[in-house]
Amino acid sequence: MHVPVIIIGSGPAGLLLSHLLHVQGISSVILERKSRDYVEGRIRAGVLEMGTVGLMERVGVDARMKKEGIIHGGIYISLNGKRTHVNIEELTGGSTVMVYGQTEVTKDLIAARLAHGGEIIFDAEDVSLHDIESDRPRVCYVKDGNPVELTCDYIAACDGFHGVGRKTMPGVKELEKVYPFGWLGILAHAKPVADELIYAKHGRGFALCSMRSETVVRHYVQVPSSDKIEDWSDDRFWDELRTRLGEEDAELVNEGEVFEKSIAPLRSFVAEPMQHGRLFLAGDAAHIVPPTGAKGLNLAASDVHYLSEALIAKYKNNRSDLLDTYSDTALARVWKAERFSWWMTSMLHTFDDHNQFEGRIREAELQYILSSKAGLTTLSENYVGLPY
Repeated sequence: MHVPVIIIGSGPAGLLLSHLLHVQGISSVILERKSRDYVEGRIRAGVLEMGTVGLMERVGVDARMKKEGIIHGGIYISLNGKRTHVNIEELTGGSTVMVYGQTEVTKDLIAARLAHGGEIIFDAEDVSLHDIESDRPRVCYVKDGNPVELTCDYIAACDGFHGVGRKTMPGVKELEKVYPFGWLGILAHAKPVADELIYAKHGRGFALCSMRSETVVRHYVQVPSSDKIEDWSDDRFWDELRTRLGEEDAELVNEGEVFEKSIAPLRSFVAEPMQHGRLFLAGDAAHIVPPTGAKGLNLAASDVHYLSEALIAKYKNNRSDLLDTYSDTALARVWKAERFSWWMTSMLHTFDDHNQFEGRIREAELQYILSSKAGLTTLSENYVGLPY
């Protein structure tokens, strides 16, 4: 069987790419090593840039998002218990973000692909990529114990950090920074602490009060990399969150049933280049950002925007220039988002040197940003997402 584009991975990147191509009449097949239930149950990010929202609108998969998503025009930043409002909408001339969970984005896109006859092969095991430098690459996998081979024109690896795509690509340079802490996150049935997200910097560590809806909250606290879930009872988490928010905001915290708890390590990672032959990387397969800047899903969306435009130009107008420059184009935006995520992480988290020179410099920088319209504008422009 031959298909124009084979997409590895059924996360938001792969699904969105497939649907963007479908709208233009370009066929694709998605291979996913996990089950549909597993994919639709993964807990991930929840803040969408307007560029990501625009892509969902373009493919007509925005109805539930617009009904259930929450538009935010700002964020709060708390420094040692004193909260400052950042009016992002005003500072950027009208830009906002959408609070809508990545899990819901994935469910919406899977439903849309299947409703339009899209082919998603779940539980595809032992996926391997071959002949990526030829004009007829091959993808092999095992389904229900049976080996299958597909040929295609192009392969898009949207299969995450541990996927086969990057591992197949020769000559990849990997650049990485690993942080000495992680985020302990919970999902709970409770009313949000405030009307918008609160990013808190405290001597004991960073905290974030977020939400998925008016009745479900997503909260985080910074923990050492060595900590385990078993170290953190629900009571300990709520107490620590209140401490880091400060006395006034602590009273606003609403406790509720915790139905998910996990620890996510923080790292910055970029693979260069993002293409070789007929193989292209997108999303976490090519880059990871610490979640402080809310850029992970949104960077995947921008990759998919560039890659879809390049594939459409090739199939519709026989133009190969956008495909040839895909990596350079995508990486230019990736590195800006990496910088912003690193900057936010550095300013807002507590490191071992927080009472020494470097630590004082980070706190002084945050104090400056919070007191400067120019500084707040820079933060806001990056938070809502740089243009494609």
